[in-house]
Amino acid sequence: MLAPEGRKILIGLMVLTFICGISGYGYENAVLKVSYYVFGVLFIFSLNFFRDPQRTTPEGENLLIAPADGKVVLIDDIEDDAVGNAKQISIFLNVFNVHSNKMPVNGIVESVDYKKGKFKAAFNHSASDVNEQAIVVLSRGNMKIKIKQIAGLIARRIHCHAKVGSEVKPGERFGFIMFGSRTDLIVPFNSIVNVKVGDKVTGGKTIVGLISA
Repeated sequence: MLAPEGRKILIGLMVLTFICGISGYGYENAVLKVSYYVFGVLFIFSLNFFRDPQRTTPEGENLLIAPADGKVVLIDDIEDDAVGNAKQISIFLNVFNVHSNKMPVNGIVESVDYKKGKFKAAFNHSASDVNEQAIVVLSRGNMKIKIKQIAGLIARRIHCHAKVGSEVKPGERFGFIMFGSRTDLIVPFNSIVNVKVGDKVTGGKTIVGLISA
């Protein structure tokens, strides 16, 4: 399955590869031949990047599911404006990871905000505060959970499809980040975190912790 966000890029690269290949070998044009291989490699890379496999999400009322594929690069205690006294789990996505984002728990989308900012490398922890990002806050009664889709050094576009007022389920797809990024999950301080820095997680599948009922 391919991410719909990549459709225009994939079609464009496929067309350019085809035209350069036919024209380059048809007219024996060296520049077009080189372009054919360049666009072909980019097309294959993009096919891999925009893959979006379907996954079976573990069931459980208080399970905290990874919102993204990647490597856990930070687990920290923080004070958040929406969640309050909280724990932050940061996941770094390199260009070879699946880049679709999944809901970590069930709840109601309370707010969706877009914050313009810088494009520092996503593994830099300051990126959580200063980089361009989409911020989704979920409500579960009196409990708040925040997910940040954060652009990286190469990533220049964030797709966030979460709608305020909608009811969401764990593992539900809500967005996509283009070409290398970071996803932060911010949960109440009394949540149990089952992963550690350096662990690799799978979005919509890995149980990263438990939240209080």
